[in-house]
Amino acid sequence: MARARMVVVAAISLAYPVLVYVAMGRFEPRWLSLLLFALALLRALSTRQPLWWAAAAGAGLLAGLATVLNQALPLKLYPALVNVVMLTVFATSLRFGPPLVERLARLQEPDLPPFAVVYTRRVTQVWCGFFVLNGGLALLTALYASDRVWMLYNGMLAYVMMGLLFGGEWLVRRRVKAAHAHG
Repeated sequence: MARARMVVVAAISLAYPVLVYVAMGRFEPRWLSLLLFALALLRALSTRQPLWWAAAAGAGLLAGLATVLNQALPLKLYPALVNVVMLTVFATSLRFGPPLVERLARLQEPDLPPFAVVYTRRVTQVWCGFFVLNGGLALLTALYASDRVWMLYNGMLAYVMMGLLFGGEWLVRRRVKAAHAHG
């Protein structure tokens, strides 16, 4: 059941900007806040980690503000909140180690060579930079862009950028591994 909740949370999170945009003209923000409340509740139920409880509380706060103020802005701030949480996860792993990307790499290769440890640290730093940039753009689109631009950026372009980063990192990783295999 926990796995199913995680899948539902991920699906709603990914579709969130599009769902909010489509519903904005049809429902008042206070009713749309129910989507964010549901997302916060599902997130809280799907984890035992304090950081994700804090994220759920933040989402709940945004939903509460949308309900009380009956404004869409708190709903549009959710993607920026997600980026802050992800930045916190990655940056904290750099500070207190091992870096998150190293942990993920060790799931496939428990005995990482020293060059790979350095590489995974650098990739974790790159992801931190991505979350700063993406979160900043999510915030700017929420505050200053039209609803359509907000939805296009947060519901499509941010995912394209993330995919490009994943793909680019995979290509760089192959080259780094090849250079050390022959080196």
